[in-house]
Amino acid sequence: MSTARTAITADGMRIAYERHAGDDPVLLVHGFATTGALTWEATGWIRALAEAGRGAIVPDLRGHGGSSAPHEPSAYSPQLLAGDLLAVLDAEGLDRVDVVGYSMGSWVTLALVGIEPERIHRVVVGGIGTVEQFARWGVDAVRSALLDGAESVPPESPLAPLLSSLRQAPGVDTTALAACVAGMAAHPLPLASSVPTMLVVGDVDPVTEGREEAAAALGAELVVLPRRNHVTTLSARAFKQAALPFLGAVVSV
Repeated sequence: MSTARTAITADGMRIAYERHAGDDPVLLVHGFATTGALTWEATGWIRALAEAGRGAIVPDLRGHGGSSAPHEPSAYSPQLLAGDLLAVLDAEGLDRVDVVGYSMGSWVTLALVGIEPERIHRVVVGGIGTVEQFARWGVDAVRSALLDGAESVPPESPLAPLLSSLRQAPGVDTTALAACVAGMAAHPLPLASSVPTMLVVGDVDPVTEGREEAAAALGAELVVLPRRNHVTTLSARAFKQAALPFLGAVVSV
């Protein structure tokens, strides 16, 4: 059972989120160009948490899903999106939570730890290394792919399949996503953590280049999943089997 809710941020953004029933809810933070439901419900995370006796809070980050979608790059940064998460926690009256983030959501999660570490108990981040992907492949090229078509992104880019799929995705605000790309790429990666941290990556995921260095910088336990790429890592049973005990939950998957 879930309830659709909305939080208002300090800069006036509306952040849509779902509150899934259960004790000690885990905050789940999605990545770029998706939504909370697509990331966490469709991949079995909500069900796995419920079976472990845990609730979940699943926001749509600004620019995504049902949340406000500003078109200015200045409206996007890891810290601003982390502030959106704080607004959700405040709306729920939660002082301290566990957090799971994936891909861009991992950077937002780490920014949240940097802003208010006392609000975070433990974090699991996945699908990242030491390289900011938008800058690596060229912000202008990615923005062009979003606004004009994915042909401007090299076929070998891990972003290419995602950007191609956006052309068929109904309701996606590509102008907001392009602003998100420019805004996020303009800020340094928040590669630090002062709370217990686990990093989970697929061993054939090019987005996680520098995974060992990232784990060392985070002081994190590193879990590498065999034969998993950036998409299939998220849905892997082994991801849940590693993360849930780390979060103090009983594994039933």
